[in-house]
Amino acid sequence: MAKGTRHTPEFKAKAVRLSTESRGSYSSETKAIEQVAKDLGVAPETLRRWRDKTDATVAAETKQSAEDAMAELKSLRAEVARLRRANEILTTASAFFAARLDPTRR
Repeated sequence: MAKGTRHTPEFKAKAVRLSTESRGSYSSETKAIEQVAKDLGVAPETLRRWRDKTDATVAAETKQSAEDAMAELKSLRAEVARLRRANEILTTASAFFAARLDPTRR
């Protein structure tokens, strides 16, 4: 392909996937990238940049997902604590009113 040719996001994603999948067939990651880049007609450095960008995107998404999960966990723990307190209050109130209605229960 000519220098400066733009590739679609789908092509880039497939190229990165191919380089990742073919890694086991080569003695190093560099050799895998070089061969896949040659097969696809792109420069190895271009494929390496695409891979690095993909890795950074995945890392950012993973970090955001972990932060969202931690926020949800914190919220759910607070809700559990609130519900336990409400349950204790209701249990105590239930026992109190049951004793008042049935004076033989003490």
